[in-house]
Amino acid sequence: MNSARTMVLLACGALAVLAGTANAQRPGTWRCKRLLAEDGRSWREDIVVVTLLSDIVAIEPASKHEAVDRDFGDAWVIPGLIDLHTHLLLKPYDQMTWDDQVLRETTELRTLRARVHGIDTLRAGFVAIRDLGTEGAGFADVALQRAIDEGLATGPRIWTSTRAIVRRGWYGPSPDDPAVPKGAQTVEGEAEIRDAVRAQAAAGAQWIKVYADYRKQKGGAAEPTFALDELGALVDEATKAGLPVAAHATTDEGIRRAVLAGVRTIEHGGGASEATLRAMRERAVVLVPCLAANEAIVLQAGRKGPIVDSLNAAKAGLQRALAAGVTIGCGSNAGVFRHGDNARELELMVAYGMTPAQALASATTVAAGVLGAADLGVVRKGARCGLVVLGADPLLDIGALRQVRAVVREGDELWLRRDGR
Repeated sequence: MNSARTMVLLACGALAVLAGTANAQRPGTWRCKRLLAEDGRSWREDIVVVTLLSDIVAIEPASKHEAVDRDFGDAWVIPGLIDLHTHLLLKPYDQMTWDDQVLRETTELRTLRARVHGIDTLRAGFVAIRDLGTEGAGFADVALQRAIDEGLATGPRIWTSTRAIVRRGWYGPSPDDPAVPKGAQTVEGEAEIRDAVRAQAAAGAQWIKVYADYRKQKGGAAEPTFALDELGALVDEATKAGLPVAAHATTDEGIRRAVLAGVRTIEHGGGASEATLRAMRERAVVLVPCLAANEAIVLQAGRKGPIVDSLNAAKAGLQRALAAGVTIGCGSNAGVFRHGDNARELELMVAYGMTPAQALASATTVAAGVLGAADLGVVRKGARCGLVVLGADPLLDIGALRQVRAVVREGDELWLRRDGR
């Protein structure tokens, strides 16, 4: 098959993934035997969701409708899920190492692959994501976001963060060699920090990601990267651009500095002390624990060596945060592991002590609040259309999130086999 024909078939296949309602210019009607209520803990029964283009225009009793465009049958319907920490430009590390992806693969190839990762993410029920760093692929997340928004590609809504920011000499590949391409934008001092924030904002970043701590050497312990005043300068410059800040931080001091500087979310955060957790609660800083990535790294390492301690630390950190009343958001760090397995984060949340309702909220109302997207995370009049049709009750068993039968994103419907594949 020649390359031109291959490209045509690929394009046609991508366009065929979604099947829209009968007529996008008239209201669409979707019957739900059980629809998750706005409280996130109970079900509304025999409901019809009425949509027009991408918006929900009414929630009505099924008795008002003699016929509907789609009857989901004996199923449970929840709002579209949100993942606050993904890397669409990465593929799992057990397929190719992070260094090899950054150094040996072109941005063009990684972007084309990310398009497939977006489809896999959407098929799993995640209608929106915050992509926290392209890991050496520049501003490719902005390009992918625009392609999806313009209907050129299928995938979730993307909140972009572009390159991420880290202190020079602390991030690979080859941290000490400035001639080697890096997986994040390296800076030194307040002036360069501010310049980096301005450049990323101008390129289309909607969030700024900073590494508040990291390891100086491979296999070494993480240490704070920036002084408090430097983090303060980063947050100040981001605020001027109207952008919130997410901080990768695993040590108590790194987390503490990031919280005091004014970041919106802490990524990972397993090392936070009781005092730091209190500060997070008081300042409404959300913890995004990335439990699934920790588990994946342990599995990829063969469950041996010091790396196993990171999984235990993540579990203990989540449990301390819950006890301290810190708000928890869902962020899986997909890309470290397979895109489409994002629900593993919610399964681990429940395994580590959250209720199914709390876990669902972390990927719906909480995540929508983090993004400032009041039109996501809930099925109600005035919200953006995002429905996930499940074959079982996730309030009884969070594993039901694996039984995705269909996904409706902004009026377009993706049908799956009844077994969710």
